[in-house]
Formats: sequence, structure tokens, C-alpha cells
Amino acid sequence: MYWSLSLTKEFSPLPQTFYLRNTLLVAKSLLGKGLFLSHKKNNFLCQIVEVEAYLGKEDPASHAFKGPTPRNLSMFKMGGTCYVYLSYGLNYCMNVVTGIEGTGNAVLIRAAIPLLGLEIMAKNRSISRPLTKKGLKNLLSGPGKITQALGIDRNFDGLSFDQSTFKIVDLNHEIPKHQIGLSPRIGISKAKEENFRFYIKQSEFLSRPDRA
Repeated sequence: MYWSLSLTKEFSPLPQTFYLRNTLLVAKSLLGKGLFLSHKKNNFLCQIVEVEAYLGKEDPASHAFKGPTPRNLSMFKMGGTCYVYLSYGLNYCMNVVTGIEGTGNAVLIRAAIPLLGLEIMAKNRSISRPLTKKGLKNLLSGPGKITQALGIDRNFDGLSFDQSTFKIVDLNHEIPKHQIGLSPRIGISKAKEENFRFYIKQSEFLSRPDRA
């Protein structure tokens, strides 16, 4: 609908050095970037508009706060690794690991704009087609919606975002600092006061309305 597959395949994955920086900086820098996935003969592209940062052993809200476990082991890999977990036994959530190996930092992808593969995304989410304007805005407006729409599950846990079929790319759409909003993270019970949620202001695709 918005992008051609041939054009999307030409984009190179972001270099690993992108992910080895400060986690809050990486989180803000992910806004506007593209997530490309080719899976089961389906091709998807979406543009990230909302994220949350989790700061490892220093962050009580992070899965890594108490150290490595079988569930969160991918969080302690090198930056640029995908960490997927099942939330409350219902929805998978996808994170981008940051920093050097062993730190346990990650950025949760909360919302995105669908750019390629919309019909299959809608089918995976059991949304009526053709998509209405409301349906389009709702397609990827939450971390569980993103994984469901793209068919992402625990099989993606531990993969790196530098593959030809699974990559985060630069869409040449830089987000100015004044367009980046921040707020406390959503749906957590600890460290609720930290403004570690970053989003593109006035985007219609956010998981929560922009009150700024």
C-alpha cells in the first residue's frame, strides 16, 4: 500500500554500533526507523512511533532486574538482539536489546505505522477488511498487536536485527527533538515515575493518545 517490496529489500540493517549506545538514546533514535520482516512468504514493513526503555539491573520494572533467567536470557546478549516474551500468558512483546553483552538493557516496541503487508497484518489480527481509517490506526497500536500482526512469537527470541529477512532499517525519516514526546511507562507497577516512554508527538498510531 505504501512501500514496494523491492525498495524495502534495498535497505541495509542498522549497524550494531547503533545499539551499543546509551539505552535512552537508542530508544529515542528508534523512532521513525523501520522494522522489516519476511516470514512464511509474507513481507511486512512498519515504522516505529512509540517505545519504552528498560535499564537492566538498575531498573525495578525491567525483566533483567534480578539477573539472567531462562526467560530473559536474550536480554543479556549483545545490542541488536531481539528479546520476545509472553505477557501475562496472552500477548508476545518484542524488544530491542541495547548495550554490550551482559548489561540486560532493552527497548520495547510499543506502536508502529503499517507500511507494507497491511492485508496480511489485518488478517492475522482478525480485523475486518478492507481496512477503515480506524482499523488502520488500530492495526499496530500496542506491543501485543505488533507481534500478532507480524506473526512474531518466541521463535524470534534471540535473533539479531541484521538479517535480510528480519531487520531494523533507516527510512531516512529523522525525528526532530521537539517532536519526541516522553512520559512514564505504561502498565507497570514499579518505577512508574520514570519518563522512559518515548513517542512521536501527534502520531495517530500510538498505543495511547498523545496528551502533550
